[in-house]
Amino acid sequence: MKTKVTACVLAASLAGLAATSTQAATTLRMAHFWPGASGINQDIFEAWAETVEQESDGELKVEMYPSGTLAKADAIYEAVGNGIADVGATAQGYAAGRFPLSQIVELPGVATTATQGACVLQTLYDEGHLDEEYADTKPLFMFTTGPGGIHTIDTDIQKPSDLEGLRIRRPTSVAGDMLENMGATPVGMPAPDIYTAMQRGVVDGLSFPWEGLKGFRINELVNYHTEVPFYTLIFVATMSQRTYDSLSPEQQAVIDDNSGMQWAENAGAVFDRLDREGKQEAIEAGHTIREVENPLEDPDWQKPLQAGIDSYLAELEERGLPGREVYEAALDASESCASAQE
Repeated sequence: MKTKVTACVLAASLAGLAATSTQAATTLRMAHFWPGASGINQDIFEAWAETVEQESDGELKVEMYPSGTLAKADAIYEAVGNGIADVGATAQGYAAGRFPLSQIVELPGVATTATQGACVLQTLYDEGHLDEEYADTKPLFMFTTGPGGIHTIDTDIQKPSDLEGLRIRRPTSVAGDMLENMGATPVGMPAPDIYTAMQRGVVDGLSFPWEGLKGFRINELVNYHTEVPFYTLIFVATMSQRTYDSLSPEQQAVIDDNSGMQWAENAGAVFDRLDREGKQEAIEAGHTIREVENPLEDPDWQKPLQAGIDSYLAELEERGLPGREVYEAALDASESCASAQE
């Protein structure tokens, strides 16, 4: 009898260990397009993964797939929606037309830093303005680059007319419309494809924040920079709803605790630091840098940029979307976010 009891206790213990082991082995596959060695991957996504693992006592682990290795940049959001990836981070503009209200934050004048932009975008989501655009996944946090400028291989851009006839890579259709208003020919492509495209002469330059010039090694190829803050690229880190629903309540609580404004602003701070580093890299390389502090008040730049803003908001209204309402909410958030960061 004693042997049977001991055997039963041992079996129960082994079963408990097996259950614990299964729970401990919960692995989340996270896909994004930034290089694995980049500060974005290491200081945002790896930091998030380490925090989730620590706070879950090892029950949650994150397996990182950078550089588009699990899904290409323009397919990451869809990969999360259909469960190929458990977590993904990507630019909403890579899925053209799918996040029109979110992309209002890309318009010039909404944000002057990445931290402010992240705060604005996250605020719009938290206030419910963007709910319908993310109904098929569970957003974790949203963030932005700092303002993007224009960078060229061998053309000194001092005014919009200098862009006439140049092929300039644009990140999204919103930025592309602005470039077209300035006289450039916008060429769409995800960030990982830029370096090769520039080497092959497919484009003459690009629109990019300073961070991207460093992270994707573009400073190696360009010589002229025009700091004209005419767009901000937006991002979302989001989770498969199916994956989230499969987690235990304790695991879900860890995910919830590592979602929202804190991580949005953490990401923004990383982008701001990398912007400073990217610009310093160009300075040390002896590149030519032009600065246009407030293009919406500059006599050369104001007209094409304001036309781009008006055109985009009118397009949203034609689609029956509350574009101007969300734009006003974004400007209000911009002001409050800037005040909170002072």
